[in-house]
Amino acid sequence: MKYSQRILSLLSVTIVTLLFYNGIHKSDSDPETQTHKTYKIKTLGIPNGLNLAGERVPIEINDVKERMERELLVNTYWQSNGILLIKRANKYFPILEPLLKKHNLPDDFKFLALAESGFTDETSSAGAAGMWHFMRTTGKEYGLEINDNVDERYNIEKSTEVAAEYLKKSKARLGSWTLAAAAYNAGNYGISRRIKAQQVDNYYDALLPNETERYIFRILALKEIITNPKKYGFVFEEKDLYTFEETKTVKVDTVISNLTVFAKKFGMNYKELKIHNPWLRENKLNNRSRKLYEIKVPVK
Repeated sequence: MKYSQRILSLLSVTIVTLLFYNGIHKSDSDPETQTHKTYKIKTLGIPNGLNLAGERVPIEINDVKERMERELLVNTYWQSNGILLIKRANKYFPILEPLLKKHNLPDDFKFLALAESGFTDETSSAGAAGMWHFMRTTGKEYGLEINDNVDERYNIEKSTEVAAEYLKKSKARLGSWTLAAAAYNAGNYGISRRIKAQQVDNYYDALLPNETERYIFRILALKEIITNPKKYGFVFEEKDLYTFEETKTVKVDTVISNLTVFAKKFGMNYKELKIHNPWLRENKLNNRSRKLYEIKVPVK
């Protein structure tokens, strides 16, 4: 008898618990969608005044509006990637901004660099490398040193100078910064050939390869989100953002047979040296030509 009473008591407790849990579950859910009541996916309005380097985006054209909305949605709701890009932008934009100004390039092109590489040192499947994602042949054509020992595509100052030169030439050839940015993705010849064949004179009226069709809008979406992060739901504090520690420059015109030993002379390890000088690709600097290199070391 006592055993039966225990069983009945346990069953009663179990039933009450299940009913209670089910009640909570139902109260927190939308019966029509089966999702939690706080879970919402909002569409995003297209902001007014969108422009790239001061050149207006014609949102009144239907397909332009749809392509812009696509990139805003993708880059807003890919939350983990978005917050990482915001953090890295805080680290690299202060370096890029004065360089862009120095080389007479619109400030908006810092978002092109972000769209290209995400500010990581990963090489693309096509072999493009560095912040500006130069191919080896293009980098060499513009005077960058690229070999197994030194790869200046990873040198922020030198690669930005080359990117500025390339983009300014493209703008002179194609007539707008927007087309110059598109040419950074598809090549000057590819863009000029298509707009000539289609008898149009701007990016937004041209039918281009899918990657290039999305390229400008991704740059615009990153500009909009990173300029107005809270508007798109990204919440953080200043201490959450990435920064570079202060560095000074050491000029070297000799061979460095061991960069680990060199690094220790300046109170850092090999990893720290490579973080600040990713263009050094080996644990030595050959420099048989006695070229003058500038190596960054932390100020401690």
